[in-house]
Amino acid sequence: MRISPRAPWVAGLAVAALALVPATASAGSQRTAAPHADAAAATASVDAYYAPAEGKTGAALKTALHNIIKTQSKVTYDGVWNALKVTDQDPANPNNVILVYSGRSQSKSSNGGGANDWNREHVWAKSHGDFGTATGPGTDLHHLRPEDVTVNSTRGNKDFDMGGSPVAEAPGSFTDANSFEPRDAVKGDVARMLLYMAVRYDGGDGFADLEVNDKVDNGSAPAIGRISVLKQWNQQDPPDAFEQRRNQVIFDQFQHNRNPFIDHPEWVNSIW
Repeated sequence: MRISPRAPWVAGLAVAALALVPATASAGSQRTAAPHADAAAATASVDAYYAPAEGKTGAALKTALHNIIKTQSKVTYDGVWNALKVTDQDPANPNNVILVYSGRSQSKSSNGGGANDWNREHVWAKSHGDFGTATGPGTDLHHLRPEDVTVNSTRGNKDFDMGGSPVAEAPGSFTDANSFEPRDAVKGDVARMLLYMAVRYDGGDGFADLEVNDKVDNGSAPAIGRISVLKQWNQQDPPDAFEQRRNQVIFDQFQHNRNPFIDHPEWVNSIW
């Protein structure tokens, strides 16, 4: 299954890849064709990464993707602090990170446990499968994001669904007794992070087999819902430049594996 060069997420991936290339060439030595060559190289590299999944659908695609992304470097839980300062850096202010649900740009140095600090939000709640902060699912950067301490507490370990009351300090987010709805700008991000986890952790590595289902109140079961809503969010909010850059930074600098649903959001419907 080859990536179309016209696909918007590929264009964004190329932009994200180029953003990581230092501008070392002098004005006199710049070549007009270089950006096009770099974009083509980035696309070819992603194609090669997913080559074992090409042409597959359903369970066979899920298995192929698991076998691709399970090869990764791991980050310690303490190491997550510094990693998030890189992966979630505010494009407009390199001293800040963007908080996932709040959307607020906040100083990198204000991480901690205070009410207005930011901390490490497990988008796949760590109690869903009881993996805690163990190196592996508990430290996987593909689902860890900076968030305001109070908002993080409000989300808790709730499943994801629509509706509820507005969340203070997270404009556009809502919550009720058993679910959380993130702001529109990151609905797709949340869906793709959860689906990554469901593919990456399948019962190996000494951890539970994580799966998505179509209910809430999953408690400590290794499951999160609702898949019908997550599929809608994946369609509603396609990968943007921030999400694509984040995926690339995790691949290049930290874990050396990718979230396939950022590179290929159409694979969500091919599997679920």
